[in-house]
Amino acid sequence: MGDINLNLGELDLTSEDFWLDEVDEHIQKNLEDEVVQDALKKGTDLRTYAKEVERELLDVENASIQDCILLRMEEMLNGFQGDLSSISSEIQTLQEQSVSMNIKLKNRQAVRGELSQYVDEMVIPEHMINHILDTPVTEREFLEQLHELNHKINFVKEQSFRDARACHDVKDILEKLKIKAISKIREFLMQKIYSFRKPMSNYQVPQNAMLKFRFFNEFLMANERHVAREIRDEYLDTMSKIYYSYFKGYLSRLMKLQFEEVADKDDLMGVEDTAKKSFFSSKPALKNRSTVFTLGSRGEVLTSRLEEPIIVPHAQQKSETKFNFESLFRSLHYALMDNCCREYLFLVDFYMASGTASLDLFNAIMAKTLQTYLKSMEEHVSECYDSIAIFLSIHIVHRYRNLMHKRGVPSLDRYWDTLLGIMWPRFETILHLNINSVRDVDPQKFGHIDNRPHYITRRYAEFSAAIVGINQSFPDDRVLHNLEQLQTEVENFILKMAAEFPLRKEQLIFLINNYDMMLGVLMHASATKFRQERTTEESKESESFKELLTARTQEFIEEVLSPHFGGMISFVKDCENIIERAGVEALRPDERRVQSIVRGFNSDWKRALELINGDVMRAFTNFKNGTQILQGALTQLIQYYHRFQKVLGQGPYKNMQIRNELINIHHVMVEVKKYKPTF
Repeated sequence: MGDINLNLGELDLTSEDFWLDEVDEHIQKNLEDEVVQDALKKGTDLRTYAKEVERELLDVENASIQDCILLRMEEMLNGFQGDLSSISSEIQTLQEQSVSMNIKLKNRQAVRGELSQYVDEMVIPEHMINHILDTPVTEREFLEQLHELNHKINFVKEQSFRDARACHDVKDILEKLKIKAISKIREFLMQKIYSFRKPMSNYQVPQNAMLKFRFFNEFLMANERHVAREIRDEYLDTMSKIYYSYFKGYLSRLMKLQFEEVADKDDLMGVEDTAKKSFFSSKPALKNRSTVFTLGSRGEVLTSRLEEPIIVPHAQQKSETKFNFESLFRSLHYALMDNCCREYLFLVDFYMASGTASLDLFNAIMAKTLQTYLKSMEEHVSECYDSIAIFLSIHIVHRYRNLMHKRGVPSLDRYWDTLLGIMWPRFETILHLNINSVRDVDPQKFGHIDNRPHYITRRYAEFSAAIVGINQSFPDDRVLHNLEQLQTEVENFILKMAAEFPLRKEQLIFLINNYDMMLGVLMHASATKFRQERTTEESKESESFKELLTARTQEFIEEVLSPHFGGMISFVKDCENIIERAGVEALRPDERRVQSIVRGFNSDWKRALELINGDVMRAFTNFKNGTQILQGALTQLIQYYHRFQKVLGQGPYKNMQIRNELINIHHVMVEVKKYKPTF
């Protein structure tokens, strides 16, 4: 209202009537207002009242403003919420678009990569063309581009089956490059094969060169099989002729180095040991027949000399060196084994062959050579009478076969089997000839026979030790069976020879000397390198000789004691038998016999010891065996004397006066110890 009054006071009275009418009307309306009338009735100051109204209006205005603001904020928030909902929808839409674009990008990249690779596979670069056409085949670049060319040929061939039109653009160029590469490869490989044929050439050098380019054959096999077959056939034919020529010449020259004085049909265990002389020449045909039955250093062909370099014929001819059959056999087959291993591994590697295919290739090269070897071995073996040489050769085969298997080469298995099929029957034939020769020996043909070890038994012992020792590494029951037959015949031979002596004592000396010699040889063989691991089967060969030697030794001891102490020994045995059967009471006093025994012993026992010592030590060729027998005899004497004194201490003998004359057994033992050996 104050504002109204103020406004009225400030009105311009000079204004138009229109405005005056408006003001009057307005004032009139205000005066008619109930609030104004009420204020006038109460006598309220209109200015104060106007301020209060103004303040209330301000409060209302502020409240209205706040309500308006809140309303606007609510409207804004509602709008923002709507916007957020719209944005979320847009984001989801963008995500879907992004995923779709991603998939499209990957698909395009994949297509682009495959298409790029496809183009790369199809395109024939200029440097490939240049290398295939101009670069020598031995250069690394040619080999690399040949690999790449082979890959492109296979790729284009594969795409042609899919009717790819791009193949028509490169097919002609690839074909020309393939033909050029095949031509260069064929020329290179043929030159290498032809170089094998040059005299004195080392074929391993071009062979190793071919091995470095084994991919050439793989390329030919994949792209031009008839050219690959042509080169392979040329190689097989060339190598077959080279090996045949080499081994045939080597075989011929090497076998001339065999000893001229070889064993023949008369060089058997039971044949008389006399040097044979030719009708036209005084030169013995075989100076030392014992070498046929003795191993000696010949066994080194199975150990230290098994893989030593081969024998060079012309070098040995200059020095006039000769060899046993087994040494020549070893050299021949070591050369064969070494070359066959190298050739087989080359065929497997270069021609990518395996199994039956590799063996077929190998046989195409080596069949003629192997047949020549087998024919030659059959001829030499059939004329050989040296069983140790053949048995050593059999075991050379076993060792070389094992060696080839360790190298992964089975190519000579059939050859080894055939070779063993030739040698085993011959070995058994020679063994039976020796067995029969011992069986057929007539002791009376030897004339005077001494009691030393017989040369036939020595041959047997050396031979048996050699065969059993060799057989140790690859045991074969056939060998043991034949040796058992031979042993039986040798035992019978010894008994027949012993029967030629008139006295039992001489027979026993002969038997003991022979048994001891054979057992010594067999036991000595057990310490050799061939018999380091003895088995139960091996010990049987010497067990029977141990038993025979023990039995004959004991019998000899009785024989050597009998002339000097026979009365006492007989008396002791008789009395012990009576006591065992009927007891001590059954003993009958025989004072005269006892007196004779005691006084005879007292007077002669020292001289008897000397005689026994001399007799025993002269009888046996093996001094150690002689001293053992002497000690056994003296020990037996002490035992008999102790038993004699024991008998005299029983029954009716214990009261005899003659017992007082008995020499103390300790005194006898002291004297016996003087004959104990000092070594």
